[in-house]
Amino acid sequence: MGLRPARCYRAWERPYTRVAIRVPKKAYIKGVPGIKLRIFEMGTKHNEYTKAVHLVTEDRVQVRHNALESARVAANSYMRKRVGDKNYFMKIRIYPHHVLREHAQAAVAQADRYYQGMRRPFGKPTGRAAQVDKNQKIMTIWTTDEFVNQAKIAMKRAGYKIPGSTKVVVEEWSGPIDKPLAGSTN
Repeated sequence: MGLRPARCYRAWERPYTRVAIRVPKKAYIKGVPGIKLRIFEMGTKHNEYTKAVHLVTEDRVQVRHNALESARVAANSYMRKRVGDKNYFMKIRIYPHHVLREHAQAAVAQADRYYQGMRRPFGKPTGRAAQVDKNQKIMTIWTTDEFVNQAKIAMKRAGYKIPGSTKVVVEEWSGPIDKPLAGSTN
């Protein structure tokens, strides 16, 4: 069965993350799938960049892991083709902790007896999502003044992959990338 539409998971739910690694018997969720997003940092980190371009949400939404991966691929491939690996650094700033559950439904004739007594089923884990607040930064591209327009276009393309509305914010940057990011939890 294919993926359900993103609108099914866009609204915030109660955070549901309990997965025990050391003592599997204490896990509240059994069989949590891995995330598709594996790479969180791309480009060249140790350059002197003067601008930071952020993708910021305008709504409080849940972003699925496959949406984050497709946004990362869209922005990174555009920047790599237009600018080159040496002229930017991109970082994903959220992590999909929240476990999404789905109640498998039968779509066959005479399936009405299948639904009896199953009004609020717990469901099986089908994926993960990041719970994002309003005005939270999803990803950031650091670059120089001459490549700011390309970074803005890359972020706009990545924003098409994210549920809800997003905006692109440009700010001045000085110093190394390793300094703590404003508004980040990492």
